Amino acid sequence: MQYRRFGRTELSLSNFSLGTMRCLSSPQVFYQTVNRAIELGINHLETAPSYGRSEEYLGLAFQRGIPRESVYVTTKVLPTLDSNMSSVDAEIRASCQRLQTDYIDCVAIHGINTPEHLSRSIKYVVPELQEMVHQGVIRHIGFSTHGSLDLVLEAIQTGLFEFVNLHYYYFFQRLAPAIAAAQSQDMGVFIISPGDKGGQLFTPSAKLVELCQPYHPLNLTYRWLLQDRRVTTLSMGAAVPDELDLPVSISSEALSTGELEVIDRLQSHLEITLDTDFCSQCHACLPCPEDINIPEILRLRNLAVGYEMVNYGKYRYRMLENAGHWFPGKRGHHCTECGDCLPRCPQQLKIPELLFDADDQLKSANGRRLWDH
Repeated sequence: MQYRRFGRTELSLSNFSLGTMRCLSSPQVFYQTVNRAIELGINHLETAPSYGRSEEYLGLAFQRGIPRESVYVTTKVLPTLDSNMSSVDAEIRASCQRLQTDYIDCVAIHGINTPEHLSRSIKYVVPELQEMVHQGVIRHIGFSTHGSLDLVLEAIQTGLFEFVNLHYYYFFQRLAPAIAAAQSQDMGVFIISPGDKGGQLFTPSAKLVELCQPYHPLNLTYRWLLQDRRVTTLSMGAAVPDELDLPVSISSEALSTGELEVIDRLQSHLEITLDTDFCSQCHACLPCPEDINIPEILRLRNLAVGYEMVNYGKYRYRMLENAGHWFPGKRGHHCTECGDCLPRCPQQLKIPELLFDADDQLKSANGRRLWDH
């Protein structure tokens, strides 16, 4: 296991962190998973009040003998707490009680996803967290986000946060400027769910496996992230201890010539396969009058057509209209063909046609294959 400085927190975190959302089948499995993580050198555990009984189970693990001082713990607090600032204090102290600890290393504001979340965080949540830092109850303040690039950059540039939890992967590079902005603020960078939300790479498509040979797609995405020295740590949501063994062996050295060739192959295959339908993800098509999440739908279409990542596309597409501000925007069938987006697209894509095509494939198991037309 290798370790990196977590920005100006000055914590030295393992390259991989254990996210504790999935190992909740029993306190025993939770304990075994955490214990195995520590044996492998993982020293950062991520939990949250919204992760089922994760905080409670972690507290029980500490009582069973997991040394509290051997790990750094991150938990979360919502940005939607009201102006009664004691509610922030109460939430954190409730987390401490469940965790059976008298301090928490890192607290992330959980999901600064909208401008309102950011403004409320600045006005209400951050000041109370700062007071709790002064009291020694917590030590470092950061945030997680599913928000737009502009919003993430705005939050980073406040200078209020010491770390950020980001969705940034090989198959989703929209937030690359946020990585650079975080570095400029000397913030730690924690990548959320690269195996699952980064492409369901635990179960990659046959086409993706073929294109990545001789490397596994999951290992390659870990390598691609870890070779970037601005990234501190990657989240692994292991359900059982055995799921930890392979990832922690991944090197963080520079990408090899062979790996770079595979990455070039992936990009060229995508562009050749999609041809004039390839969406470069510039986001110039927004805003949409119908609030359709055009770039995300076309990104999922890119992946479905280019790499046959249809199951991943369906998984993410189903979240539209079902996850609120965590995954905003409407699905493609709401397009009225108004044409507002067309003159803004530098690639002159036939956006309405592509939206309907993606909706046809990704909304159900019986859609036609996008590349058969």
